Amino acid sequence: MLYKFKSKAAGDVIMTGPIGDAVLRTMGKEPGAKGIVLPADMPGAIAALESAVLAEEQARQQAEADAHADGKMLPSREGVSLRQRAWPLVEMMKRAHAADEEIVWGV
Repeated sequence: MLYKFKSKAAGDVIMTGPIGDAVLRTMGKEPGAKGIVLPADMPGAIAALESAVLAEEQARQQAEADAHADGKMLPSREGVSLRQRAWPLVEMMKRAHAADEEIVWGV
């Protein structure tokens, strides 16, 4: 499944199913084939995603520090970070919130 987030305030954002599910859960939304993010809910959703991004980055920094203290090197990061995955949707929410437009998917 693919998520295609749409808003009149910004271009579409597309995510694969597992990533979209995780991002929606982080925002406090239940993953599903159809949904909506209302402008009133966007500040909280943005804050939740930004908090999750910071937590992921701090965990990585701590793991690197622990590995360095043990005289080891942490393997390079594989894949795409949450910051990279969430950024387009966060930007969409900022624009949609400013324009008082909702974000929908699956419709």
